[in-house]
Amino acid sequence: MPKQPQAAPFDGALVIDKPKGKTSHDVVDAVRHLAGFRQIGHLGTLDPLATGALVLLLGRATRLMQFYAGRRKRYSAGFRFGFATDTYDSDGQAQGPDAAPALDKSLLERLAGECIGRFQQTPPAFSAKKVKGRPAYELARKKQPVELKSAEVELFEFTLKEIEGSVARFVIECSSGTYIRSLAHEMGEKLGCGAHLSEIERTAVGEFSLEQAVKLEELAEAARTGKFGDYIIRLENLLPNFPRVNVLPIIERRVRHGTKFNVMLAQIQPGRVEPPPGATTQLDGGEPRPPRLRVFSQQNSLIAIAEAVVPRTYQPIVVFEALP
Repeated sequence: MPKQPQAAPFDGALVIDKPKGKTSHDVVDAVRHLAGFRQIGHLGTLDPLATGALVLLLGRATRLMQFYAGRRKRYSAGFRFGFATDTYDSDGQAQGPDAAPALDKSLLERLAGECIGRFQQTPPAFSAKKVKGRPAYELARKKQPVELKSAEVELFEFTLKEIEGSVARFVIECSSGTYIRSLAHEMGEKLGCGAHLSEIERTAVGEFSLEQAVKLEELAEAARTGKFGDYIIRLENLLPNFPRVNVLPIIERRVRHGTKFNVMLAQIQPGRVEPPPGATTQLDGGEPRPPRLRVFSQQNSLIAIAEAVVPRTYQPIVVFEALP
């Protein structure tokens, strides 16, 4: 008989407070080592300069990544005015002498306000965007030309919080795929003095917030004392904004076979409307999607995510195998 694949020891989400200087891949590798298995992925890369909420999905929860693709992001960011850099952040080479400008609060607020809404944004040359199969930053480091296509992004909030010398700090809520360092660079161009991203902390990814985050050192101690699982957000508690339904065993069998099924509207419990504390003001950005439904067994185990085909008829699009 073929050997049955072993179930992952943990199914759910984990929010890490990423330290400065580590890549997102470094963090994933560290957590794989602590958890003792490899089935772990992350929701959105953070640059080494960035700190804050890095959301990992573990075990069977990795199959939910597609539903998080449009989640809004929230950041606290510092823009250093006076000179631009080639990478648009403090890791890059200065593109001129420091102009050390005096910053005008009302002017910065006006420029930030003008960015609210949808617009086309070109990724920085020093980014992981692929150019003919190679990351753009590889070409940029070799001083080779980098041509990247612009993409539509959206800003929902761009609020000036404080000015300290030549650094202005903002709170930004944006669609997935927005480059905050490009916002800093462009604002510096508008002011004519140059600017770059000097500090950035991600405070939320949709429903996940920095308030839920654990530092790697704390997680290592929890793993050592057998309490690693205490930090896992259970599979059944993910995607809380999706409505849910508990189905009878006869319907559960259909769902587990990937077959369309019908539910009565009275059976469906609405999803969470108000975002949890610390989350983005709304969870999703981008275009509306077809109605989706979390499907639970009578024992309250998540068995599938389904999509509406017609009213009251759903098609399973992700089905979770039953645990042994």
